[in-house]
Amino acid sequence: MSTPRPKQQTVSALTLARGREAHLRNVILGLTRQTRQPDELVIGVMQDRLYDDLPDTDFPIRQIRIDGKELPLSRARNSVAEAAAGDCLVFLDVDCIPAPELVADYAGYAIPGNGLIMGEVNYLPAGAATEGWTYAGFDAVAERHSDRQGPPAEGLKRCEDYRCFWSLNFAIHRADWDRTDGFDEAFTGYGGEDTDFGRQLDHLGVPIYWAKGAKVYHQHHPHCMPPIHHVPSILRNTEVFAAKWGHRTMEHWLTAFRIMGLIEEVDGTLRQIREPDAADFALCEQQSHMPYANTARVLRHLKATAQVAAE
Repeated sequence: MSTPRPKQQTVSALTLARGREAHLRNVILGLTRQTRQPDELVIGVMQDRLYDDLPDTDFPIRQIRIDGKELPLSRARNSVAEAAAGDCLVFLDVDCIPAPELVADYAGYAIPGNGLIMGEVNYLPAGAATEGWTYAGFDAVAERHSDRQGPPAEGLKRCEDYRCFWSLNFAIHRADWDRTDGFDEAFTGYGGEDTDFGRQLDHLGVPIYWAKGAKVYHQHHPHCMPPIHHVPSILRNTEVFAAKWGHRTMEHWLTAFRIMGLIEEVDGTLRQIREPDAADFALCEQQSHMPYANTARVLRHLKATAQVAAE
């Protein structure tokens, strides 16, 4: 009697979007070019209008509208996961184009008990993801983030620090996802929900792994690191984290905000004391020649400037 082959697990690709039509189209094009395509794509749409004129695919695309003026990132991730039909949940940020092996890699890695798997991320300069892009073109110009740990030489490597979890490219089996209770929806707007989710996994004993492969190419778009355009939500969310776990998070951003004179602490409470100005944005905003914005670069500049002023 022959042994039956194990059933191939199904894969749901999941993304969140507000605006970013060109980025979303590129993500979908990347999913159509997989060695193994996903069984579906679920889009959490964080705006009133659903997307139209999306690329043709051999897999179904479902759009789930997520209400909320401020970015409801935690609720949106929970909603697309709940709506997904697949065994393996692959979360991709809307600016992350999957490499051809991503779905196949995650389908092999994200099995029950393996916990959360973080794939590789390479960053593209401005103009790299224009119409007619190719993976060969990406590989010629993409860079790895200098402040992020590189992938293992092969397979999986245990991540021992939950603070390294970053939601822009990860996968988890449904059985492990169901152990987590999802992202905490007390976090609204930008900041803190990833670290909280990583802390929750650590608390529950759900492992986090770095993976070789499962790569994405991060599309260039102007933004700031540290995120001075999101100071109010960062201040609110760090206190949500502190109330839950006993200490604040996002301290590297808070340190930069303090040095820049954007925030102060009065009687144990953080508050914003001014809006960022043009000089702040010039320092923190990603420029066209930069593949990524970098908080560490800004902190080095701020500390060096403060040291010179003190001498």
